[in-house]
Amino acid sequence: MTLAAAGCGKASSGQPAAAHKAITVGLAYDIGGRGDKSFNDAAAAGLEKAKTSLDVQIKELEALQSEDDDARYGRLKLLCDAGYKAVVAVGFVYAGNDPANGPLARAAHDCPNTKFAAVDVDTVHAPNLTNLVFADDQGSFLMGAAAALKSKTGKVGFVGGCTLPLIKRFEVGFTAGVKAVRASAGVAVKYLSTPQHACSGFINPTAGQAAAAKMYAGGADVVYHAAGGSGLGVFRAAKASGKWALGVDSDQYQLVPPELRDVILSSMIKRVDTAVFEFIKSVSEDKFTAGTVTFGLRSDGIEYATSGGKVDDIKPQLDAFEQQLSDGKIVIPGAAAAS
Repeated sequence: MTLAAAGCGKASSGQPAAAHKAITVGLAYDIGGRGDKSFNDAAAAGLEKAKTSLDVQIKELEALQSEDDDARYGRLKLLCDAGYKAVVAVGFVYAGNDPANGPLARAAHDCPNTKFAAVDVDTVHAPNLTNLVFADDQGSFLMGAAAALKSKTGKVGFVGGCTLPLIKRFEVGFTAGVKAVRASAGVAVKYLSTPQHACSGFINPTAGQAAAAKMYAGGADVVYHAAGGSGLGVFRAAKASGKWALGVDSDQYQLVPPELRDVILSSMIKRVDTAVFEFIKSVSEDKFTAGTVTFGLRSDGIEYATSGGKVDDIKPQLDAFEQQLSDGKIVIPGAAAAS
């Protein structure tokens, strides 16, 4: 389903507001938890909105880098056993190494009366599970276009947190956007970790800084990251090199320390906050629907940030690409294969 198909779009005028009932909500963060200035913080923003506008009681727990699938299952099971009626699992880690028998699948099976939502997971399905996924490749295409339009050297870079199909979609979309603007541009690519190393590259700013610094030294003048908390290192490398960086998941210009804001050209925003809030709202209104909900450009589930005004001069080009992507006139090659 698209966002609109799932009933998560704007309400029609003249329709009475649905009644909300008091519910308990448990949220299990990805590795890094609150404070990553990116993916987890976007989920937290949705939770905060629910706290202020709905009648909810919440519990937040966080994944650890060193834990196994049994520990992740235990976290989800702990929340449903404690009586939380809505449980949000943030990130691919909850799918597990074997999605059919992983943490999320087991918890959904063992807790049939709990409504689950999984952010960035579409490999696990159950009657009590909503899969909240995003058109990451489309947003990354816009970041690639911005990088190519702003680059003076014709060389840009991509830093990924882990060699996962999900993060590969970011790379594929970014490269496609670069090439759409400047076919001759070079794209350097570096992944910071593998699943065999517990995807530690999402919480290693030092590694992110080293990877980006090498790209800048090699001539790149814009680097895009899809590396969670490690993106802070990318921004530090940009600052030290006097070059540009592109953020991800949240409007990172608004979240990073003030001294790093001037290097952030834009960010690809995944409205994880919207996804989390709409799921909680659907449970509170007894309108929960199982299945896949896709948040994309057409449904305002993906955006690009304009904070700082650094893409104001190329906004017409970015908006044109956005419209073409929304209309299906641009199809990103390889994105489906990377899923």
